[in-house]
Amino acid sequence: MQVIQHIGPDADKARIVFVSVDPAGDTPALLRAYVRAFDDKHAVGLTGLDRAIEAVAQRYRVAYQMEKRDPNGEYKVTHSSAVYTFDAQGHARLLATDHDSPDAISRRCSTGVSIA
Repeated sequence: MQVIQHIGPDADKARIVFVSVDPAGDTPALLRAYVRAFDDKHAVGLTGLDRAIEAVAQRYRVAYQMEKRDPNGEYKVTHSSAVYTFDAQGHARLLATDHDSPDAISRRCSTGVSIA
């Protein structure tokens, strides 16, 4: 969300899209709470059927794995943490990682960029 602050006037055009890879665990209520914790003005949380999530993950080379349930039924989900930026036409333009500073990412963003 620090990137949004660095973008300046173009921030109103930016959208943050969180895509859950755990539709069974990430209920709509949990996704709403997660989004609110970040930036509910610019962000939305999405999920879908397993097939659709797998297709999106494959398209953008997102790695994720559901661990085996423990005796209490609990499980962990691990996933990559890269952030894609898209232009206004929906084309991926930048892949950012936790090694990139918010300032560096915002400098590379252009008008109409969405952060997913």
